[in-house]
Amino acid sequence: MYLRPNVILNAASRAASTQRFTMARMATPSMMRMYATLPREDVQTRVLDVVKSFEKVDGSKVTPESNFVKDLGLDSLDTVEVVMAIEEEFSVEIPDKDADAIHSVQQAIDYIIKRDDAH
Repeated sequence: MYLRPNVILNAASRAASTQRFTMARMATPSMMRMYATLPREDVQTRVLDVVKSFEKVDGSKVTPESNFVKDLGLDSLDTVEVVMAIEEEFSVEIPDKDADAIHSVQQAIDYIIKRDDAH
């Protein structure tokens, strides 16, 4: 028995139109990640701890107002190392241009607070 293609197509169309098909809904992952800024007190405590743990720094001299060179006696290479330690602590990458502008504990705290991706 031979059926013409249009007969088969018409029969299939009628069968499909009489039944309701529902698409299975699948959960799709969100491609957007939501970040929350860290509380200032937490950032300050963690930055102070990083600076105090640096071997060339006298921990008793470290305050939020401390300047890396003037108050803590660090040279430019030491400052770079401190900034790198802060990067590691907060899992962020600080561009060289921004890192060159960080000369004090307070500047480091302010910079990390502005970063939404710091955690």
